[in-house]
Amino acid sequence: MPMFPSNEWGQELQDLDERRARARQMGGVDNLARASERGMWNARERVDHLVDEQSFMEFGALAGKGRYGPDGALESFTPSIHVVGVGRIEGRKAVVVSDDFSIRGGSSEAAVAEKWIYSDRYAYEYRLPMVRIVHSSGGSVNLPMQMGYTKIPGYALLPSVPLLGLAPVVGIVMGPAAGLGAIRACTAHFSVMVRGQGQVFAGGPPVVRQALGISVDKEDLGGWEVHKANGVVNNGADTEEDALAQARRFLSYLPANVYQQAARTEPADPPVELQQWLNDAIPRDRRKVFDPKRILRAIFDADSVFEMSPQFGGSLVTCFARLSGYSVGVMINNPRIMGGALTRSAAQKMERFVDLCDTFHLPIVNLVDQPGSMTGPDAEREGTIAAVLRASSAIEQSSVPWLAMVIRRCFGLAGGMLSPWNGANGMALAHRYAWPSARWGSIPIEGGVDAAYAKDISAAPDPQARRAELETLAHAVGSPMRTAERFGVIDVIEPATTRSVLVDWVEDAYAKCATTLGPKCRTMR
Repeated sequence: MPMFPSNEWGQELQDLDERRARARQMGGVDNLARASERGMWNARERVDHLVDEQSFMEFGALAGKGRYGPDGALESFTPSIHVVGVGRIEGRKAVVVSDDFSIRGGSSEAAVAEKWIYSDRYAYEYRLPMVRIVHSSGGSVNLPMQMGYTKIPGYALLPSVPLLGLAPVVGIVMGPAAGLGAIRACTAHFSVMVRGQGQVFAGGPPVVRQALGISVDKEDLGGWEVHKANGVVNNGADTEEDALAQARRFLSYLPANVYQQAARTEPADPPVELQQWLNDAIPRDRRKVFDPKRILRAIFDADSVFEMSPQFGGSLVTCFARLSGYSVGVMINNPRIMGGALTRSAAQKMERFVDLCDTFHLPIVNLVDQPGSMTGPDAEREGTIAAVLRASSAIEQSSVPWLAMVIRRCFGLAGGMLSPWNGANGMALAHRYAWPSARWGSIPIEGGVDAAYAKDISAAPDPQARRAELETLAHAVGSPMRTAERFGVIDVIEPATTRSVLVDWVEDAYAKCATTLGPKCRTMR
């Protein structure tokens, strides 16, 4: 019933109330019940679990398809599959779109396209973060059959790419995301998929069967096991609640748009004993590996590390974290995967992450243990060097402050990408530190000695002893202390003091970023 009575417009208000009630019924009791039995929330429940309580203001609840009798009275109404509007996420406004899969599986045939176009344009116009909750079976030939004509693909009024350069965008894959659904989910800074429930593909199983003669189910075609290591989707989630929580957490590290800075939170220091452990974090035996994530937990605010794309490009860890409450982007090499080398996928991951941090004015901390670009026949066939050069371009085109800390190895072209040399304005400050365990150069000493002194070693009475002698001398020359003598690094520090160095720097970094707010000439490539 209407909230308040009206003597003049009572019938119209009654009609309005009935239409809103039909919209809230979505695809009907039976369809909603079947979804609930499978453990899935409906489109409106997903919105309610994402945004702050009672903060959602819906747009276009009356949009859909009405059927009218001979007398012009409404006989039935099918709502649009898109529930759109503005809500608050941890107090900050964001635009939210949630697909209603209870209506023809969320097919775009049942959509009113103007609604989700409008939501993107609203986010762009008002510089608000965008969250798309995607559960769509994609397009259907039924729509052009009904329309009586077809159209060239694309939506001229949709500012998806410009929006990426203006405000944070999140895609949450709750079910099938086919065709246009896949585009909506993955045209985002952060995408997360519910394992075993969400799938992403350009065309679903019927399309694949017709085009390629291959029979495959949805999960084998585009489930989490397919996409976890290819970079299409950033993160996986165990449940819908987990996916929504990851979306909320991702947004917490970023500003609402590029004209603002990320909000500072109340800092929480990591335990002192964990910081003290850093002095022994790097084994002296160069054949042994270390735990990069334990290093992160020791340096950054307690419970503040949020990793992106953990299975993609695993030799590089990319994450957000906080230093004394300030959000920063963080990279650290992972020697447990491919020795930490910069593989093709790791280079792609680096490029995207640097672009993301640069777009939203987040300072970058790079903890370096880089043995170099991945080499070998497979790496060459994959075109690794092309991906590495693209990542190098992203670094050089960035204009946010960097602090690089070489904790172990830093060799070759990939080692030279520890921070910008020139930067977007041609005057990047090489703010670089090292731990005593650091070593750097054009190539690692062990292989380099063999290459440079092959004749000397082979002619020696004891080749192995001569090789060891030359390597010992090279290691002495390669000490970070000698580089520090020439001011090649700012300082060589005790590892346990790393956090204090970074905390002191981050305040200056944020002050600098405050002077350059706004969109970048080059945002997300």
